Amino acid sequence: MLDSETKRRIDTARDILVGKLPDPKSQVEQITIALIYKFMDDMDEDSEALGGKPVFFTGEFSKYSWSKIFDPRLGGHEIFELYTDAIQKMNQNPNIPQLFRDIFKNAYLPYRDPETLKSFLKVINDFNYDHSEKLGDAFEYLLSVMDSQGEAGQFRTPRHIIDFIVSIVKPKKSDMILDPACGTAGFLISSYKHILKDNTENGQLILTPEEKKRLTDNFVGYDISPDMVRLSLVNMYLHTYPNPHIYEHDTLTSEERWNDVFDVIMANPPFMSPKGGIKPHKRFAIKANRSEVLFVDYIAEHLTPNGRAGVIVPEGIIFQSGIAYKDLRKMLLEHFLYAVVSLPIGVFNPYSGIKTSILFMDKNLVKKSRQILFVRVTNDGFSLGAQRREVRENDLPLAFEIISRFQNCIKENKDCELTELERRCALILDKECIKEDYSLNIDRYRPEENYFGKWALVELGEVCEVFSGSTPPRGRSEYWNNGTIPWFTIDDIRQQGKIIRKTIQKITQKALDETSVKLLPKNAVLLCCTASIGEYAYSEIELTTNQQFNGIVVKEEYKSKLLPKFLFWLSSGFKKKLELLSGTTSFGFVSATSLKSIKIPLPPIEIQTQIVSELESYQRIVEGAKEVVESYSPKIDESSNWESYEVGQICDITTGKLDANEAVKDGLYPFFTCSKTEIFRINEYAFDCEALLLSGNNASGDFDVKYYNGKFNAYQRVYIITIKEEFKDKVIYPLLNYYLQNSLASLKRQSIGGLTKYLTRNMITSVEIKTPSLETQKQIFNQIDEEQKLVDSNNQLIEIFEKKIKNKIAAVWGENE
Repeated sequence: MLDSETKRRIDTARDILVGKLPDPKSQVEQITIALIYKFMDDMDEDSEALGGKPVFFTGEFSKYSWSKIFDPRLGGHEIFELYTDAIQKMNQNPNIPQLFRDIFKNAYLPYRDPETLKSFLKVINDFNYDHSEKLGDAFEYLLSVMDSQGEAGQFRTPRHIIDFIVSIVKPKKSDMILDPACGTAGFLISSYKHILKDNTENGQLILTPEEKKRLTDNFVGYDISPDMVRLSLVNMYLHTYPNPHIYEHDTLTSEERWNDVFDVIMANPPFMSPKGGIKPHKRFAIKANRSEVLFVDYIAEHLTPNGRAGVIVPEGIIFQSGIAYKDLRKMLLEHFLYAVVSLPIGVFNPYSGIKTSILFMDKNLVKKSRQILFVRVTNDGFSLGAQRREVRENDLPLAFEIISRFQNCIKENKDCELTELERRCALILDKECIKEDYSLNIDRYRPEENYFGKWALVELGEVCEVFSGSTPPRGRSEYWNNGTIPWFTIDDIRQQGKIIRKTIQKITQKALDETSVKLLPKNAVLLCCTASIGEYAYSEIELTTNQQFNGIVVKEEYKSKLLPKFLFWLSSGFKKKLELLSGTTSFGFVSATSLKSIKIPLPPIEIQTQIVSELESYQRIVEGAKEVVESYSPKIDESSNWESYEVGQICDITTGKLDANEAVKDGLYPFFTCSKTEIFRINEYAFDCEALLLSGNNASGDFDVKYYNGKFNAYQRVYIITIKEEFKDKVIYPLLNYYLQNSLASLKRQSIGGLTKYLTRNMITSVEIKTPSLETQKQIFNQIDEEQKLVDSNNQLIEIFEKKIKNKIAAVWGENE
């Protein structure tokens, strides 16, 4: 188990490198090279201490031993030259394993700053491992913080999800095991640990030497990326695999390894296909050009007659209506699939909000039973926001229990009965009940949820027409130039809110006449059924809409029974129902047919009128208060005779030391991270002072400043800014806060990095501060405090009346408030 001190050292090493190497993968590579370099030197020292001789750094390579780098007689530039020369020549060292030589092949130092290198090597020198398993744990943590795999549909699989899948599939010591998109070898490492645990009695491993040897040969990984192959090789080696079988291999286009079959396959394959799709070879059973379809097909086809598999898939596999998707689901249901686990949205945060499921295959179980198990996991033990903090709610243990019992019942030829608690999240169906499109969406087959409202329910399609949106071909200028007919997109909601009185774009009458675009009448409800699913608006004008939105128009014969404005207010309740139909909040799709099946409450028209009037009165208060809040910004009228300083002159700046995962529930002290909205808790404090906390990294570059006075702790990329003692009679914290807040836009422009934006200390120290007399500062901020109290009262109004709106709509839908 990795200790917190080692975590801190890895985090510190990344902090040192981030100014020179913003890309996390580059940081991982440099830390990997340095750790292995140091590890080999530790092994040589241990050998000498036991009376032996060094193994790795001998002969002409003895001058590169790690300890030589720390010769006190060497200056910064000499250390730089020695280290650079060492890592570039290490692959020529005949004394180190071929795998390590491969790792050092083409190694180089991607920056030329002796001071940065010196600080970095000092941190690495604090690592002291006498066993590769310990270094393997450190390396595994290093991989876990790498956040650069969001492109091309590649997302690091959370460790607890990997372990859950492995616990269900139950790899055995005799199984040949494959991950055909192995990334950093997480599934293979977890499988290895599972088998060791399964073959341990009274603390002793009970495998024979032959079984141990076979075990190390039984794990195979493929990946298309040479960088991932290298990281996998390191990870496997450091988990005691002397000769890992990890290959650079394109699973979908190369036939080279097609004839290899495996007892167990587990994977989280790429979700995204390149533009134009994949061009696979001809041996796949399913004809497709989508990577997720082809990977699942590949996994199914490469199982032995008794093979088992667990694969994470995007929701398109579950319900998409394309021919390839349906053919794949049909094949799986007939020969491979026995369980589907729906994972919550957010499992892959912060990389992606995409909705996923796990398909479990077992060719033996499918031969014995024509039933399929559906399980919905709502909570996976971690918060589903960007931070992914551990929480108490966790459905995975219950899911494991349900699936394990289902497996055993099939093996024993018994019916599997779910308890009342289990039926809330699970469903067992005969495969004959699966509908024509072979949908694997659990909500397609669940009994309708109970409704606790006051009024009768009607299907939306009974009382409304539903019109699909469309986009005229962009290449046809006659459809767009000098258009006069409003054409609605989600950008119109972003610009003017949910009441639409105009549109940014317009199309021509010719486009309306010659394409599938439809003109919607006034008072239409616009509902997004793909991409930003659940977004809604109300049109006070005639308009057309793009394909993201459906237009919902009350039928003529129901205009005396259903107010369009009432339907608009109900629309906020559609989001959850649409998610259940589509299985996702992003990149999902709900057809017009499915939309029509949603049932809505239909009170008498008089009650609808009262409800609309009440909600609109609340909304007017909210909008008025928001205008005050959004318009207000404190403003200081500067004078030319005020002294000017840079933040670096008047402030001390340090950083926190902890990883964001150190936060605990109900901790004693505030724990500041780079979150803009949340302040977490922790049981230890490192600071007891008055300070401003400036976020040092942010995915969007929207940095944040917070003020605090007292005991607190902070994440390692939060800058703690305190006024120097000699300036405390010249500057107060509200003034410092004012200028830092006003500098955030400029800091965003200066920030560095790719997927994550970073601020360096130099960017912050150069922020300019204008300082009037101390008395003038106090007068200015006393006035600002009074203004802020009025603004805060408007924020309270917004909160109160938005809650009234939410509760009223929930009551109409019959939901518990």
